[in-house]
Amino acid sequence: MTFPDNLVGGEIVPPRDVRRLDGDDPYLVVAADKGTATFSDIANGISEERGFWLGDAFASGGSAGYDHKKMGITARGAWESVKRHFRELGKDIQSEDFSVVGVGDMSGDVFGNGMLLSRHIKLHAAFNHLHVFVDPDPDPESSWRERLRLFQLPRSSWADYDSAVISAGGGVFERSAKSIPVSPEIAAMLEIEDERITPADLIRRLLTAEVELLWFGGIGTYVKAHDETDEMAGDRANDPLRVDARDLRARVIGEGANLGVTQRGRIEYGHLGGRLNTDSIDNSAGVDCSDHEVNIKVLLGDVEAAGDMTRKQRDELLREMTDEVADLVLRDNYLQTQAITVTHRLGPRLLDRTGRFIRRLERSGRLDRKIEFLPDDETLQERMQRGVGFSRPEISVLLSYAKMELYDELLDSDLPEGGYMKAELRRYFPQPLQDRFDAAILDHRLKREIIATVVTNSIVNRVGIAFLHEVRERTGMVAADIARAYLISREIFGMPALWRQIEALDNRMPASVQAAMLAECGRLIERGAVWFLREETKPLDIRVQIERYADPIREVVEGLESLLSEADRKLVAERAAASVEEGAPEDLANHIARLPLLAPGCDIARIARDTGQGVPEVGGVYFTVGARLGFDWLRRAASHLPSESAWDKLAITAIIDDLYGHQSDLTRRIIETAGDEADASAIDRWSEDRRSLVSQTKHLLAELQSVASPNLSMLAVANRQLKSMTT
Repeated sequence: MTFPDNLVGGEIVPPRDVRRLDGDDPYLVVAADKGTATFSDIANGISEERGFWLGDAFASGGSAGYDHKKMGITARGAWESVKRHFRELGKDIQSEDFSVVGVGDMSGDVFGNGMLLSRHIKLHAAFNHLHVFVDPDPDPESSWRERLRLFQLPRSSWADYDSAVISAGGGVFERSAKSIPVSPEIAAMLEIEDERITPADLIRRLLTAEVELLWFGGIGTYVKAHDETDEMAGDRANDPLRVDARDLRARVIGEGANLGVTQRGRIEYGHLGGRLNTDSIDNSAGVDCSDHEVNIKVLLGDVEAAGDMTRKQRDELLREMTDEVADLVLRDNYLQTQAITVTHRLGPRLLDRTGRFIRRLERSGRLDRKIEFLPDDETLQERMQRGVGFSRPEISVLLSYAKMELYDELLDSDLPEGGYMKAELRRYFPQPLQDRFDAAILDHRLKREIIATVVTNSIVNRVGIAFLHEVRERTGMVAADIARAYLISREIFGMPALWRQIEALDNRMPASVQAAMLAECGRLIERGAVWFLREETKPLDIRVQIERYADPIREVVEGLESLLSEADRKLVAERAAASVEEGAPEDLANHIARLPLLAPGCDIARIARDTGQGVPEVGGVYFTVGARLGFDWLRRAASHLPSESAWDKLAITAIIDDLYGHQSDLTRRIIETAGDEADASAIDRWSEDRRSLVSQTKHLLAELQSVASPNLSMLAVANRQLKSMTT
């Protein structure tokens, strides 16, 4: 076995007698697919024997690491997806019974752990390579206890299931049997008319049964698109069992195992209304847990080498942090599936913009949409005409590409070296490590990679797959600058606390309302990020900008009610009332309803700082100008224009940006002219001095307001007229 480049005393040491055709790369970790603990220990033993710098961090999941089966981490990650699917269907599967058919057995990691994650599972049937288990009317509690017994029984199979727990008409059947008798209960459950059925036919009936969840926890590809051949599925052993996605009747699919469904099958099922992501999304927790283990061991390896910890103490600390590591990993699963939901709910509105993102990935050589089964331009056009957006499996693929692109650009930039990034780095690690080994965390050998990962996840999960692409189009800035602007905007608008409030209401208010609120948060962050990229000196100093703007923005938020016009207050009240009617708490609904009006907060803060005026005084002038001279009405009219294509979106966004800019310029001029008397009377005096221009502007606005649906051309003329008032 030849290891790659090694790290010795911080220096790269290439392997002996090896001709290298690539650059330095000492990072290599491995993971055993089966028998993880045993084979990981063997691999780690070789690593330490050869003096490889990762030591026993070379292979995750060993006896001195995080055992995935004991943690149940892969299944728990997939269960986050399953819970979200049902939550968005209006059901809490942790407190309400639901029907399940599964693939696997209780001795398996993913199937076994998964089928213990809710005591409300009604497992009607499951199969593995030996048996078919059928329970037509399972009792959730007694069947859960029996599954737990099998899970704890070494090398158990469905044949070990206590027949006394199985409801009438059910049983455990050998897959090697020529045929299986069909009881009246099984016949009713699966709509079978024959008295006997082959095991293969029974399995196909189970896969297409009318249940709430189809849980994949075993090896094999069992579902394809209707126009795919079995050969295309690439799993010859299960050709006799495979069914078409269009024939599935399960409401939700959870892919704890790999490739239970082909990607084209997922897309077909998703477009027919089925709820699923992809296996790479659902079962990502196992990989994420391994990453955390490796990075923690690298950290503690340096602590151990410095003589500040023994190996025994390290292993004990690893065990103590197991639950917190799991929480960090599962949080990623939660946020990733949430990002997919927010994007999916925006539907056809994102088609053209996402299509532009896809084409840019293609031009850069990153993406081949044929390989990923993404729609071509003609199909995208057809979907736009039919009002059909991307399916969740398609969004899942694009989410991964968005993260890979952003990660590479951030890693190749100076962003990870910034002082503010220390906080992002710390948050990656469990609290005991932050408390005890802060200096070692800040000196972590892989800190650049960790920071790039943390920031990438935050950006893509919170503001979407096309955020980088769209902000770059609007500003021309590179990824590192955009990331800095995102982090500033996130903090000054208090988004972390607001996100926590929204997410704390899982199963307490409709998921659709939560998604709409999260989308509104994303819009404000994007507008704030674009503002900083256009208005502040680059490279942005994240800490300085947060310190400069956070308090003034807070003043705007606290005093907003008194600053708004009557029309804006009415609009906010209507938005909030609509959210409350849909199930949102009143305080949160009011907060979200105000977010669109916080967009000019940065302008107000900067004018106040530059002129020496108070934030309330500047805000008063700003919002009064907006109401009197029609800025507010024009922005609302622009936001209601159809934006089916990305070009429409860019044109509308440009006009809205211009209107904010003109209003800011006008506010500054009025305040600078008024001096210490910057109030509503200052606007009157300024208007009186420019009576003809103001009159002309108001006449034009009156004409526009008399039109039922002003178009883009009309708004462009109004935009030009308002610009003339700032010169």
